[in-house]
Amino acid sequence: MKLLQKDIEKDNAGQVTLVPEEAEDMWHTYNLLQVGDSLRASTIRKVQTESATGSVGSSRVRTTLTLCVETIDFDTQACQLRVKGTNLEENQFVKMGAYHTIELELNRKFTLAKKSWDSVVLDRIEQACDPSQKADVAAVVMQEGLANIVLVTSAMTLLRAKVEVTIPRKRKGSCSQHEKALERFYEAVMQAILRHINFDVVKCILVGSPGFVKDQFISYMFKEAVRQDNKLLLENRPKFMLVHSSSGHKYSLKEILCDPTVTSRLSDTKAAGEVKALEDFYKMLQHEPDRAFYGVAHVEKAADALAIDTLLISDKLFRHQDVPTRSRYVRLVDSVRDNGGTMMFLGQFDVGGMLSIKSMLSHSENQQSLFTVRS
Repeated sequence: MKLLQKDIEKDNAGQVTLVPEEAEDMWHTYNLLQVGDSLRASTIRKVQTESATGSVGSSRVRTTLTLCVETIDFDTQACQLRVKGTNLEENQFVKMGAYHTIELELNRKFTLAKKSWDSVVLDRIEQACDPSQKADVAAVVMQEGLANIVLVTSAMTLLRAKVEVTIPRKRKGSCSQHEKALERFYEAVMQAILRHINFDVVKCILVGSPGFVKDQFISYMFKEAVRQDNKLLLENRPKFMLVHSSSGHKYSLKEILCDPTVTSRLSDTKAAGEVKALEDFYKMLQHEPDRAFYGVAHVEKAADALAIDTLLISDKLFRHQDVPTRSRYVRLVDSVRDNGGTMMFLGQFDVGGMLSIKSMLSHSENQQSLFTVRS
């Protein structure tokens, strides 16, 4: 995401102009938009014209509209964002108050205006515009005949390619059809990796599968790389890491990222922090339940006692259309930050709420007041 202009007044009203540069930027934009905001962007409008003879024709023209946002639709698979609303500024093609739907496009600027820019939204802009916040982890989750190639970013997981090839069963006396189908499958996965993974950005490529599928694939890929003299694959061989997974479906990615060997390897990547924080919470809940809380009321009481060390909160809470409810979550986040706590937004593994890990307190009276939160 590129920030072109930022104009915010002292009362927190104002506007920003942004340019989405990649698919993940649409996710950040989705989290920035709220019903009632003003969005100005370029769009296509179907216009009907009537000639002097009375014949009616239609054409599609590109124009710039300013909408009052009413509906926000985000396609998570295609990373496409559509915004519907009423026109606020009349032009030659669209009347005031007319409905229109804008589909935001990559590399086309848009201007978003709000009556109040809170700290969470401003942090989201900083995160989206930080060039270091890129997809530095890729994963290939596979089984015989099925492979999913995904990019793991700091905010979400993006499915880049899905490879499906029918693999016939082995038959007695002849395995040629089975072996040929496997080779076609491995070749398709290798080409998908070359097309969809940027080796200049990605630090680690996880290859997970049940059984020996991953080992056979890696053996095939680098044998082909040597035969074809593919220097890109050969130079980046150390980035590939083999991990066990229960299947080749996308949900196995969470299982792969929770593997201790993977966690240590990904210690310097953006995706590792969120996974480790969630795992730490579950361990704390199991072994020291007096130090782990979930639910709005319990977490707020822990925040009032200045006892939160790590707060994990879901992205979707900040897309709430009720302003007082959203403000409640923003105040909680600001309180934790002001008192030295760590914030973590759950984008990849949405648990539907908020979790907190309590810090160790020195005063017994504060500990006692926090223990009563569990009742």
